[in-house]
Order: sequence, then C-alpha cells, then structure tokens
Amino acid sequence: MTANDQTVGAVLARMQRRVDELPPALAHRRIFAGTYRRTTEAVGAAIQDARFEDPEWVERWDVVFADLFLDAHDADREGRTAAVPRPWRLAFDAPADLPPLRHVLLGINAHVKNYDLPQAMLAVISDADFADPVLLDRRRRDHERIDAVLASRVAAENDELGPSTILDRLLTPLNRLGSKRFLREARQKVRHNVEQLQVARLAGDDAYRRRLAELEVLSAAKIADLLAPGQVLLRLAVAGFGVVLPPG
Repeated sequence: MTANDQTVGAVLARMQRRVDELPPALAHRRIFAGTYRRTTEAVGAAIQDARFEDPEWVERWDVVFADLFLDAHDADREGRTAAVPRPWRLAFDAPADLPPLRHVLLGINAHVKNYDLPQAMLAVISDADFADPVLLDRRRRDHERIDAVLASRVAAENDELGPSTILDRLLTPLNRLGSKRFLREARQKVRHNVEQLQVARLAGDDAYRRRLAELEVLSAAKIADLLAPGQVLLRLAVAGFGVVLPPG
C-alpha cells in the first residue's frame, strides 16, 4: 500500500466498496459494516478536530485496525476459510434474520473489543514503546478518547438500527447506559490482553501464536452470550462484554 492508502479516508473508501459489492443474500452484513463505517468516519472527524494527543498514531492505529476486518471479510468472500479467524466465521455465519443489534454485537465481539483490537494495538505499540511509561500513558488517554467517540455514537446508531419492539423503545436509555458500561469494562480488559500478548511477543513467535489462539477461542466462546434470547445489552452491562486472557 502507498502512504495515501494509510489514511482514514482511504479506509472508508475500502469499506464502502466491500458494502457495495455484497450480494442480496448477504445484505445483513451491511448492518455491522455500516455501523463500523460510520464510527470510523466519526473517529476521522475527531482526528481532524485535534481531539487526540497523537493524531498521527491514532490514524495509523485506525488503519491497521480496519484492515483486520477487511482482511477477514475478503478471506470469507473468497472462500479462504482457513484465513478467517473463528470469531469472524461465527459472526459471518450467523442467521441473516437476527435482530440488527445482534449482528452489530457479533461484529463488536470479533473486531471492536475482543479479538482484533488487541492485535491492532500491539501492531502500533513497539517493544520500545512499552518501555516508555510516559508514552504508554499518552496511548492510554487516546484510547479513552476513541471510546468517547464510540459512546457518542450510541444514540445515533440506535436510531439507525431501529428498536423493533415497544420494550426495546422503553429500554433505550438503559441500553445506552449499558453500552457505556461495557465500553469502559472492555477497554480495561483490552489493555490486559495487550499486556499478555506483549509478554508473549517478547518470548517469540511460537509463544505469541499460542496466546493469540487462546484469545481467538475466548472471543469465539462469547458468541453464545450474544445469541442468547433477552435484552442482550442489559445482560452484558451486568456480566461484561470483554474476555480476559489468563496469565501465560
């Protein structure tokens, strides 16, 4: 890729191409992809508005992060099943007639919180960076600002998805509170998982692959919580969204 490809604007264009190319039978995949694209657009606007301490790093992280989703999507569409991580396979294979919120949460599990995000963070934080506590604090604060952007999108995305029942509409304020709760909880667990993966990275490629495989299994197991009947956001607000790698 060229330098011009490594921007939020270029990522947004790549996302839109994938959405436009989806056949009618896979129209349900537009639900998460649309939510993710709008959120990425909001992150890009926040970068332009100078809301981050290190906007260049945030943009680089955002591009690396988005490419993990696009790579999984492309591998699945091209029939390269072995190249699709299990959390994504389960999300892609979920029934098309699930409520829109469930499709979004399946994508969040595979990408935004549990599986892809720790990998993306590790890709843009070097071993030397981990030895610099001042720099790590700056990265932590920008991570919190990213989550503030996500939280600011909850109301708009709820409107995009469209509550399907009277009960959903009555519970919308609580769903928004639940969303903020699991963003905060998941962020803490992401940091823990990044630290665990960093320890493994220092130990070598084999150790890293083993730990990443553990994270893949944990993220895939979370699918059961997301598919269980009931008010899923409220349940996640109590039980938590994120997964935790045990000490290696």
